[in-house]
Amino acid sequence: MLALTYTIIPALAVVLGAIVSILRKPGPSFTSAMQHLAAGVVFAAAATEILPQVKHEGSPTATLLGGAAGVAVMLTLKSFESRFKGPAALLGAIGIDILIDGLVLGLAFVAGAKAGVLLTVALTLEVLFLGVTLTTELGETIRSRVLVMLIVIGLALLMPVGTLIALPVATLSPVVIAGFLSFGLMALLYLVTEELLVEAHGKPDSPLISAFFFVGFLALLAIEELAG
Repeated sequence: MLALTYTIIPALAVVLGAIVSILRKPGPSFTSAMQHLAAGVVFAAAATEILPQVKHEGSPTATLLGGAAGVAVMLTLKSFESRFKGPAALLGAIGIDILIDGLVLGLAFVAGAKAGVLLTVALTLEVLFLGVTLTTELGETIRSRVLVMLIVIGLALLMPVGTLIALPVATLSPVVIAGFLSFGLMALLYLVTEELLVEAHGKPDSPLISAFFFVGFLALLAIEELAG
């Protein structure tokens, strides 16, 4: 139940991002900097918490099967996003994205409480700007702010749903858990390379903005060291 409790934080971040977007949309430079920061934090969480757990089990078969499944799912999602346009496609793609984020967060707690907490920090930053993007896009076709907020809240609830799906994994054998963690690792790497950084590089860029990636990475490393 600890995982479900922490999942509330990124779910609320989606709603907060929507509120921020309605009140005052962040500028492109600020958004790009924060996306670089989020990418660094997510990458650090994947490298320091999820990857060591996968390696610790030492099961090449589980690692390859779980990783291959993760790659296949994320590339299928990318294909879906590029093939369909319009509000319905946007809602479907973001809904799946949030559901998978919740699943990965649940898997992180299977790896350990510290891994789950650190990934909560990482995903909170990511979905905060997902909420901003979603609200901005919906605002172009839906005039009712109340309706937009209700849609965002509904999608945010998919985060704990994804976590609930992951919780039974904790009862499985260590080798199977390693396969699921490998799946989550691939999903996180996709999030960094194909979503956060791609979107960030589509906005104004500079050495200072790019530096936020390394700020996020080093900040999470420092937090991990302080946490022991």
